[in-house]
Amino acid sequence: MKNIIETSKKMQREAWSVIEHTDVIKIWSSIGATINLVGSLKTGLMIKNRDIDFHIYTHPFKLADSFLAISKLAENRRIKTINYSNLLEAEDRCIEWHAFYEDRDGKTWQIDMIHILNESPYAGYFENVAERISNALTHDMQEAILRIKNTIPIERKVMSIQIYQAVIEGGVRDVEAFWRWKEQNPNDGIVTWVP
Repeated sequence: MKNIIETSKKMQREAWSVIEHTDVIKIWSSIGATINLVGSLKTGLMIKNRDIDFHIYTHPFKLADSFLAISKLAENRRIKTINYSNLLEAEDRCIEWHAFYEDRDGKTWQIDMIHILNESPYAGYFENVAERISNALTHDMQEAILRIKNTIPIERKVMSIQIYQAVIEGGVRDVEAFWRWKEQNPNDGIVTWVP
C-alpha cells in the first residue's frame, strides 16, 4: 500500500503544476487579495479527486474585484468553464467560484475559489482546520485516509472532512468501517469538527 502515498504525491505535484500554469495565486494577489490554500492539497491528502481549494479574502470586500480576478483567470485557454454562486446573504457569506481546467493529458481539474467576507463566521476557520488535521496525522492515519478516499467511487459524494474525522477521531481504518461510522454519524451540512 506504500504506492498510495506515491500516487498522492504525484497528484499533488500535478495540482501544483495547475496552480503555476493558471497563475491563480498571482491573479488574486494582483487585486490585493489574501489567498489561502485549504483542503486536501494543503493537508497532503489528495487522491483521485482533482480538486484544488482556496479561500480568499479582500479588505474591503468588493464584488467587482472578485469578477476582475476571475476575468483574468478566464484568459487562460485551459480554463474551460467557470461557475459562480452568490452566497453573500447565506450563512457562509461568500462568493463561490468553480473553475474547470483541462490539463495536457485531457484531465479536468476543479479549482474552488471561495471569496469570503471578513465578517463571515467561517473567515479563517478552514485554514485552522487544515492546519489541525495536518498536525494530527500519523503515517498510519494518512494511509488509511488515502485508501478510503481512493476506494469510494467519485459519483458517491462524501465530504473528505467526514473521512478525516472517522480516521483521526473514530479510529476507522477501512472503507467498510467508514460506511458504518458515517451511518452512525450523519451530517449533510457544514461539518465543523476540528481534531
